Amino acid sequence: MPSEIICNATGQEVRVVLMENGRLAELHLDRGDNRGYVGNVYLGKVVRVLPGMQAAFVDIGLERAAFLYVGDIHPDLLNLNLQNGNGLQVVEEAPRATPHVGHPAIQDLLVEGQEITVQVAKDPIGTKGARLTTHIALPGRYLVFMPTVEHVGISRRIERDKERRRLREFVEKNRRKGAGYIVRTVCEDQPTESLKADIDFLQKSWDRVQKAAREKKAPARLYADYGLVLRALRDLFDESVERMVVDSKDIYDEVRSFMADFMPKLRDRVHLYKGQEPIFDTYGVEVEIARSLGRKVWLKSGGYLVIDQTEALMAIDINSGKFVGSSSLEETTLMTNLEAIDEVVHQLRLRNMGGIIIIDFIDMDREANRHKVFTTLGDALKADRARTNVLRISDLGLVEMTRKRVQEGLDRYMMEPCVTCSGNGVVRSRATLCYDILREVRRESNRHNDARAIFVNTTPAIADMLYGTQFPDLEGIESEIGRQIVVRALGHYHPEQYEVYAR
Repeated sequence: MPSEIICNATGQEVRVVLMENGRLAELHLDRGDNRGYVGNVYLGKVVRVLPGMQAAFVDIGLERAAFLYVGDIHPDLLNLNLQNGNGLQVVEEAPRATPHVGHPAIQDLLVEGQEITVQVAKDPIGTKGARLTTHIALPGRYLVFMPTVEHVGISRRIERDKERRRLREFVEKNRRKGAGYIVRTVCEDQPTESLKADIDFLQKSWDRVQKAAREKKAPARLYADYGLVLRALRDLFDESVERMVVDSKDIYDEVRSFMADFMPKLRDRVHLYKGQEPIFDTYGVEVEIARSLGRKVWLKSGGYLVIDQTEALMAIDINSGKFVGSSSLEETTLMTNLEAIDEVVHQLRLRNMGGIIIIDFIDMDREANRHKVFTTLGDALKADRARTNVLRISDLGLVEMTRKRVQEGLDRYMMEPCVTCSGNGVVRSRATLCYDILREVRRESNRHNDARAIFVNTTPAIADMLYGTQFPDLEGIESEIGRQIVVRALGHYHPEQYEVYAR
């Protein structure tokens, strides 16, 4: 699949996009003041242990204390020999987030004030602090170094048995005792010299982390992952990328230097953009970004998706819209659902959706069609680098799935709650507000029996309605309470704001 990486720098904001077949596939942003923390290693201090939740809060120097589950702590934490002068212990991530039979309780592993080396597994999201793990993993260009796990894993996308054996044997021969590696897909067919250079670089990086841990006091950062552009090079740039275009000379020089060290054969694929028009306009990216933020996403056939974010989950509703098909309702429904799958997976990647996701496919009567939609969805998700788990279509036509989220979604980076509706998406109707005001007039009249009049301050739209369709009700309450009601329109009021008082 031919692809391109386009990089734009505007002030402190850096944007990197991955284009696949001329279509925007992924968008990553860095605005300087809200950089992600995933991958950073910290010397943290335990500030609170919560036996009831089997978790601990750890101060790593961020605005909010980070969260460490007992399942993210190796059960042999206290027995490991990887300690420094501060009593620091570096451990492997356990496979479960809650204790099981034989797993020590959190209060047996950690105490308040203890210093511990941790790595950020998930960025702070919303009101939640960062999620931590004691399994340290340092990613390189070709390998991921795990200093506390004696294991060598090979990417499943490397399919040839001979190549898998070659890579495993080389890594086994060159790894440190007690440490492990994950061999990434880009290792395939790479010369051993490149792999050895990556191993040496990662082991030296870990040595620097351990040295910093001995010299610093918690909370302190011990290791920071690359910036956005270099992470994109490391994680996205491979033989399938035809070129990378950058519109900043400083970033261009940084990229060329990085590639000279790690990808010299691909260095000529990096180009400096010199056009007068903004680079994202030239490649049609701005239009795609604007489209990605919309609640409704149209399909080519005339159908559309409706994407809604809630506190607990993301809901994606598929509708046939203007598409009427040509043969039968079942066939039309199947075609719409199949077309929607490609756009759903595209939106998952582009918006960086995570957590629980519910996809509401159009109902299909035939079991064979439901199975076809499910298998097509599974095949489409193989192109997604994030880990996903998908359950079969229910009788209601719903697919429940999860997608690993390590940072805020695109909408959280680029949008903020509406100042009018406070993020609810709706405001109370004018009729509702009118009746609320009339009820408050009665209450205010009862509280102030000696008042000569009741005053109502509200928006022009509500004032017009009170003196229009609601005027008979207003007159009826005036007669009932025996006082004049004075309505005043104030243009600076919020659409839901009003004030009722007596004089």
